[in-house]
Amino acid sequence: MEGIVLDIVVIIVSTAVMAWLGAVCKQPIIIAYLIAGMLIGPWGLKIIHNVEVIEGLSHIGITLLLFFAGLVLHPDRLFKLFKKTCIVTIGNCIFCALLVFLILRITGFSWQSSLFAGIALMFSSTVLVIRLLPTTTLHHKHMGSFCIAILIAQDILAVLTLMFIKGNVSGNSPIYFCLLIVKGILFIFILVLFEQYILRKMMRHSDRYHEVLYMLTMAWGLGIAALAHFLGLPYEIGAFIGGVILARNPISFFLSEKLLPLRDFFLMFFFFVLGAKFNFLIAKSIWIPALLIAIIILIAKPLVFKFLFKFVGESSDFSKEAGLRLGQCSEFGLIIAVVAIENSFISIKLSQLIQLTIILSIIISSYIVVFLCPTPIGTRKRLQQD
Repeated sequence: MEGIVLDIVVIIVSTAVMAWLGAVCKQPIIIAYLIAGMLIGPWGLKIIHNVEVIEGLSHIGITLLLFFAGLVLHPDRLFKLFKKTCIVTIGNCIFCALLVFLILRITGFSWQSSLFAGIALMFSSTVLVIRLLPTTTLHHKHMGSFCIAILIAQDILAVLTLMFIKGNVSGNSPIYFCLLIVKGILFIFILVLFEQYILRKMMRHSDRYHEVLYMLTMAWGLGIAALAHFLGLPYEIGAFIGGVILARNPISFFLSEKLLPLRDFFLMFFFFVLGAKFNFLIAKSIWIPALLIAIIILIAKPLVFKFLFKFVGESSDFSKEAGLRLGQCSEFGLIIAVVAIENSFISIKLSQLIQLTIILSIIISSYIVVFLCPTPIGTRKRLQQD
């Protein structure tokens, strides 16, 4: 126990120092977290050895990220964007998966390996996109609503992909997936009633005690995530559902703004772990092809998003900015790569190539967004918005 506490203290101190250096040098703070992980992680100076324990804290950060994303997304806004979201999400996923599939087939990989790689690299990073959205954009602007809707749609597709892979291996029948959908619908219905007639009254009776409101909000978000996991759904999807349901409460904006620092604190662990897992020995042999694939995706994906956004009626400026924000690969791809190799769908070499491509795309994309779009950590004064 003492070792875990010491590891957490070392991580907080190192990331704080790196974040300060990043701010002084006008670099994205997210990159500072990644570098801290690379430096003191098991593949760097080996100060932190047990990354798996710290990874649990990073999962809390992702869960809170999805919860707060839902907390500012009223169900009415979600339904209004449903048609456009489906067109943009499906169109982008098909194009990106096909692009990566063709690249890998040309370079000699099998059709199965190329297909899994295409699926793993077709999503955008929920963590990075939401983290770099200004709070005003996230809460009140069309850009925030549309980006979140697309990210959630992609996350659902990623979850279905993981369920399909694991289901094929464990022999789960289509009936299992149908039952899961039915359980999900009943789960949402019960949560809506609970929030409307119980949680809302509890919050109303304690609205003068902000710390009680904060505790009730955190208990709701993390509790719903745990219940969703018990039913067979991912923690993150459960947290998002809990956030969207609570967004019907007029106090939701106030709660999301006050609790954002807590979300950002736990997300620091996510980026630290991502950097700590960076294996320099493996990277030496595959970093050039991974970098080339990452660059191709970072060029092609924003252009595809721009075309699709304009196709559904958005302005040219909106389409360009949204494309840049959504132009990287997703952390879900890391999970898909690991699950695919555990079940012998792809080789170790391809799994490592996928993971390095995702990490490089996140690093490069963070620079692109911070230097070209309004963000809370903008490198220039006119781009600093929160």
